[in-house]
Amino acid sequence: MTDRHPPPERELSHAGSVVDKAIEYMIGENLSELSIASALLGGAMGLLSRSLPDTVVVQILQNAIESIKNGEMRSAAGKDHAGEA
Repeated sequence: MTDRHPPPERELSHAGSVVDKAIEYMIGENLSELSIASALLGGAMGLLSRSLPDTVVVQILQNAIESIKNGEMRSAAGKDHAGEA
């Protein structure tokens, strides 16, 4: 077995597709959008906190806050965004 990993873009795209499918499944289970988003955010934050220093997690959150303040998230509503951070 080799230690090769797919390029980050391919890996990110694959992970995003998996998340999109999970969201579709949860919507099909009639879970609320708020419940789905909260669970995904909580899981993502837990994973980031286990794998990155706190300062990096804070920077990621600050970037997300700026995107929201600038209207970037609202203007892209309706599109699939898994993996876009």
